[in-house]
Amino acid sequence: MDLPLLSNPRAERVKAVRALTGRSARQRHGRFLVEGPQSVREAVAAGAALELYASDGAARRYPEILAGAPSRTWLVTDEVLAAMTDTVTPQGLVAVCPTTATTLDEVLAAQPRLVAVLDRVQDPGNAGTVLRAADAAGADAVVLTQGSVDPFNPKCVRSTAGSLFHLPVVVGVPLADVVTALQRNGSTVLAADGGGEADLDDLADAAATGSTGVVDLRRRTAWVFGNEAAGLDDAGRALADAVVRVPLHGRAESLNLATAAVVCLYASARAQRRDSANRPG
Repeated sequence: MDLPLLSNPRAERVKAVRALTGRSARQRHGRFLVEGPQSVREAVAAGAALELYASDGAARRYPEILAGAPSRTWLVTDEVLAAMTDTVTPQGLVAVCPTTATTLDEVLAAQPRLVAVLDRVQDPGNAGTVLRAADAAGADAVVLTQGSVDPFNPKCVRSTAGSLFHLPVVVGVPLADVVTALQRNGSTVLAADGGGEADLDDLADAAATGSTGVVDLRRRTAWVFGNEAAGLDDAGRALADAVVRVPLHGRAESLNLATAAVVCLYASARAQRRDSANRPG
């Protein structure tokens, strides 16, 4: 593939790409950066890459990615790649994609069975990890409420490892509006909290035997996960249909946000999958 070479790290194009590491430039231009072979591969496969920049070494290592690359693709020197990104060791591939967040109404119209809601989550690595876990668990959408980190932050995008392109992401909606809309749409809203009155193990056991009560993990469910430091506030917990704790069987004081989210989402995914498999026909 004969590609143009971009070799000047001070070129205007390089500066424009670098600017997308900042939130104001992403909002102004409606674009964000994707770095690394796995994330760029998923962006290209999804048809989301508007521009692609590859080092010579990466172009040789990942010809399958370059084969599906957009028309606006350049070979770049290592100096240019370093000037474009905020990573200490760039991985040879950078794509520019549009920030096309989904609306909550669009998510609800698809009748989602499993949704992850992040309320005022601030750490981009945590948010990206939960988004990746939601994708792995088969969730239908992720919602980041008003006051949460920008999911198009470069660190968050890297943490999703490409899952950002696999499921709808809603941003900037107040928690009360999200919960009300999900409940009206038929979802049970569960708040994950260490002090919850319901035990996740008990709910999973009940779903497996069919002896469920008010909370049935086999039903359409939305999990709400709070801020890393403060968790969910009283108002947030009061909005939910139930507050659920992940039991700690060992001596650990608590689980971090991302780990708790993985456990909760997989508990629901397993209950829903088992229920679906047991239905006649």
